[in-house]
Amino acid sequence: MRNNLIMSFCVLLLAMSCQSEASIQHQTVFKEMEEKQNETEKGLDTIVLGGGCFWCVEAQFLLLDGVLSVRSGYAGGKVKNPTYKEVCTGMTGHAEVIEVVYNKERISTDEILAAFWQSHDPTQLNRQGNDVGTQYRSVIFYKDDAQKKLAEEYKQKLNQEKVYDRDVVTEISPLTDFYVAENYHQNYYNENTNQGYCQYVIAPKVEKFKKVFKTKLK
Repeated sequence: MRNNLIMSFCVLLLAMSCQSEASIQHQTVFKEMEEKQNETEKGLDTIVLGGGCFWCVEAQFLLLDGVLSVRSGYAGGKVKNPTYKEVCTGMTGHAEVIEVVYNKERISTDEILAAFWQSHDPTQLNRQGNDVGTQYRSVIFYKDDAQKKLAEEYKQKLNQEKVYDRDVVTEISPLTDFYVAENYHQNYYNENTNQGYCQYVIAPKVEKFKKVFKTKLK
């Protein structure tokens, strides 16, 4: 009887020891995952920009060092979950935009805005070249007061210093909702380089962009 009790006690101690070790291992793994996530998220920021056809703007921003991801989508309108066909009518209020996720320790918001204004003609109202309509408007959708202030000051400076022949008409508005565009719009230029629009419209913009931001490319 005594031997049985001793054996049971030893088994209990061993089980408690294993549970304690497993708990410690679990906490260690969780802590490592948490630290890794914090390290990954450190310095990250997001901004939504519209500069005409989102294929063009996306192709340029994907080149920048410090830009981690770019998604084409729609923002600024009243229609929920709009389709590309609906946005193209100009009746949804949405603009074609890109959502840029970037690391501010590698590329500042100032540099992101500089790239934005270089990526299109911000003096054209509700159009970019042959693309006409409010869905092609030049717009910055800010997520907080810091982005708003920076965008407004930058725009004012561009106009005061007469950087362009005409005034910059870029809309600066708060971001409400961002709707991701259909899959075939994502990374469009790189997936369709032989397509006519890509060769004759996007490619020249990309080459010009590379020259201007040659020190900031991936």
